[in-house]
Amino acid sequence: MEAAGLGLFMIAAAVATTVLEHPAFPAHGAIPDPLFRRILIGIAMGLTAAGIMYSPWGKQSGAHLNPAVTLTFLRLGKIEPADTVFYVAAQFIGGLAGVLAAATVIGVFLADPSVNYIVTTPGPSGTGAAFVAELAISFGLMLTVLFVSNTKSLAPMTGLFAGVLVATYISIEAPLSGMSMNPARTFASALPARLWTALWVYFTAPPLGMLLAAECYTRLRDRRRVYCAKLHHQNRKRCIFRCQYPELMAGGQPSAVGSRVRTDSPANAGK
Repeated sequence: MEAAGLGLFMIAAAVATTVLEHPAFPAHGAIPDPLFRRILIGIAMGLTAAGIMYSPWGKQSGAHLNPAVTLTFLRLGKIEPADTVFYVAAQFIGGLAGVLAAATVIGVFLADPSVNYIVTTPGPSGTGAAFVAELAISFGLMLTVLFVSNTKSLAPMTGLFAGVLVATYISIEAPLSGMSMNPARTFASALPARLWTALWVYFTAPPLGMLLAAECYTRLRDRRRVYCAKLHHQNRKRCIFRCQYPELMAGGQPSAVGSRVRTDSPANAGK
């Protein structure tokens, strides 16, 4: 499910970017302003991200779609180390499979320099600016996810908040770093493009930014107030994480971090 989720995201990104950025497509000529084209791509990808989070498989897996997200929940004690390994592996495999699938259909258009397999590389401001930008947007996304998903009244809207941030980041931040926030997403494009420029930025800044957001959240609130690693939990899908979501729905005091609840009961789903 994690592999399929990121794979679908990469296919959508490849299609949207090709249609709007490749000179052979009418949309590129009809929309000469690159900012407006990025806004449209951002909207498409924000809707895609939210759609995956609210899909049946996204509700089942938790819709991390990003090794940095999974590693952050490992740090917060909400996911088993063994599950972390499989999640991260699936995300890398799925992202690459998505780009290769898009390349099979789109072919030379995706490989064209105007699209170049939707690689993420530093912009004209350089590697340092790209690192800071990736760190900042990753921090912002994870901090938002943690506050929203662990607030009873807002938790069902976590996918919407995340989708809006993805759309905004693509529209505004992309010229600085390509807007990755995701090591698996960057690798998925870099391999077929054979372009490894500043790969270290995309493998270090997103995890560091999200881990920093986790530290800030636990200091501002309480580490025990991270209830689960799912981004959407008000459903009847099985939860494999160290789940305490029923406590959030009940409005009670959180129990000690580390209690393991692996269940598919309606109570665990917040019903």
